[in-house]
Amino acid sequence: MTSIDDVARSVGVSTATVSRALRGLPGVSPGTRARVERTASRLGYVPSSAASGLASGRTMAMGVLLPLVDRWYFSAMLDGVDRRLRAAGYDLIVFSLGGTGVNRERVFSRSILRKRIDALLVMCMALTPDERRALQDLDSPSVVVGGTVQGMRDVSIDDDAAMTDAAEYLIALGHTRIAHLRGGDSYGIEFEVPRIREEAFDRTMHRHGLAVRPQWDAKGNFRFLDGKTAAGTLLDNALDRPTAILCSSDEMAFGALMAAQERGIAVPGELSIMGIDDHEFAEPMGLTTIAQRPEEQGAYAAGLLLDELAGGPAVENPLVQPHLLVARNSTGPPRPGL
Repeated sequence: MTSIDDVARSVGVSTATVSRALRGLPGVSPGTRARVERTASRLGYVPSSAASGLASGRTMAMGVLLPLVDRWYFSAMLDGVDRRLRAAGYDLIVFSLGGTGVNRERVFSRSILRKRIDALLVMCMALTPDERRALQDLDSPSVVVGGTVQGMRDVSIDDDAAMTDAAEYLIALGHTRIAHLRGGDSYGIEFEVPRIREEAFDRTMHRHGLAVRPQWDAKGNFRFLDGKTAAGTLLDNALDRPTAILCSSDEMAFGALMAAQERGIAVPGELSIMGIDDHEFAEPMGLTTIAQRPEEQGAYAAGLLLDELAGGPAVENPLVQPHLLVARNSTGPPRPGL
């Protein structure tokens, strides 16, 4: 009897690729898919119940890979995933790299590759070529949430448009001296997101003929304390400071608000502060922000995978998730003379 190994050897690909090609899952080129289908037909290969087990939901568990769990976006996204999976009778298995990255070998070589899961959601993070190949070779559908990872489909907002909208809003208020408090790449988190947002900020400023000053480009690592420290450095020179700080996350913006308060700088009278996310504390703190909904992003991504496991077609280009400018009282026109 012809086996999946026979098909894989004949085509010159892995058994995981054969399985993905025959089930219509992403991650297989059209040419390879066609060769696999022709070879399987020629050899008379019929998928066994084990090989097609993913399509029937044999484990009823879905994995989520993330760099660490103590960030608002990650926990909110997980809540959305869990809500969607529980409604479908699925369990959630979390694979955390633990922040420092020392856990990567165990997670990629043993936990994910050997754990029986039906599908995998990957939080946006920096992955090595070997890690990307390991995920793409999994005999299960996968999708990235929260940004882009090379070679994988993703569910996320348009980060370029979100940052552009934020910068345009501050410029429309009359600000010309705008600092950018950006995320970093600590632990490889959101590897592409800081770059995309920084480029959008710079491009928007240049389009309006405004200077992007290197000393007003600060790194806050998407964290409250790092944001507070970075914003404090921006504000310490009373003779030459920005009239607005655009932060690439609300958590950094909260730090900027505290840094301004400690220095007796009135917000928004002397300084406007804006974030991105609409963190649960943004409304009570009166923070103007670009809102996104990680819970809905997680639920949507989980739904895509559940539909594929039920036999539906793979969605190669998931819908771009919405963002919305929410104006509150942390922003206003610059004071005349500033």
